[in-house]
Amino acid sequence: MMKLSELKDQLYKQNKRAISRAISLIEDSDPHAISFIKEISKKTGGAYRIGITGPPGAGKSTLTNQLTKHLIKQNKKVGIIAVDPTSPFTGGAVLGDRIRMGEIGTLPDVFIRSMATRGSLGGLSTKAIDAADVIDAAGYDYIIFETVGVGQSELDIAKTADTTMVVLVPESGDSIQAMKAGLMEIADFFVLNKSDRPGSDKALTSLQTTLMFREHDEKTYLPKILKCIASENTGVEEVLNEISSHKKHLNDSDSFNQRRKNNKRIRIKEIVETNLSIDIWNDKRINLLNEKISDVSSTSVSPYFTAETIIEDYKKDILDIKK
Repeated sequence: MMKLSELKDQLYKQNKRAISRAISLIEDSDPHAISFIKEISKKTGGAYRIGITGPPGAGKSTLTNQLTKHLIKQNKKVGIIAVDPTSPFTGGAVLGDRIRMGEIGTLPDVFIRSMATRGSLGGLSTKAIDAADVIDAAGYDYIIFETVGVGQSELDIAKTADTTMVVLVPESGDSIQAMKAGLMEIADFFVLNKSDRPGSDKALTSLQTTLMFREHDEKTYLPKILKCIASENTGVEEVLNEISSHKKHLNDSDSFNQRRKNNKRIRIKEIVETNLSIDIWNDKRINLLNEKISDVSSTSVSPYFTAETIIEDYKKDILDIKK
């Protein structure tokens, strides 16, 4: 096993084995993982992060595959994090995306990692964001998040991507109105994939109608709708140009730094909340909960009362430590 100092050195040299090993530390909740992430953080920030999301069957993996090939032609290095549903049997990721992207997976300037959502409703595991930092620190130019297509709950992507595209298909037309409160709100632009299918024009019109009601002002980047047939590499270059156009808009309007600040603020809050949750729910307070739960279920004692009792116990322990 590599020492952490050696692992870091090899990571900076874009050694794929080192990148994989570092991400495994994160996935396995290794005791050294957090200190490793802290150490490499000074090397992060250079990679442009792209989120690709949308309903199942929209062709996200195919589009990711084609976009990556275009970026490689531009001499760019691309890291791909394919966030899969957690396997109900192993707890690991279903590796379908890596199989579908096998064509590019062996290229020297491409790194692909499938990661499990581990129950994250947003479709993007917290550990996937840490994994992106690893790839970023390794010096890759682009990081593509391809997330589970689970509908409105798939909003975590907006917390980490610089540019987010929502991929739809003509058959999505009837459900676009239902999606607008969630998935539709996070798109910087839309890709209507498989646009050679019947119903393409209807879906496009439905999208345009929905976007008319989206709040915006003169500084807002109005989402475009691009037609694409990713399986035939048709319209993919236009998608890549739109990513560049959005990136330019962010830089020109100073929204780039603001977006990254907001994303980092959200991430820090989530880390604090997670760590506090772990600290609160030690064996002592789990036992306290178990003692109190029978009272809550058998009498009129409010769950809020029990929650306050547990919080007070936590505060008492903090005060005792200070003494």
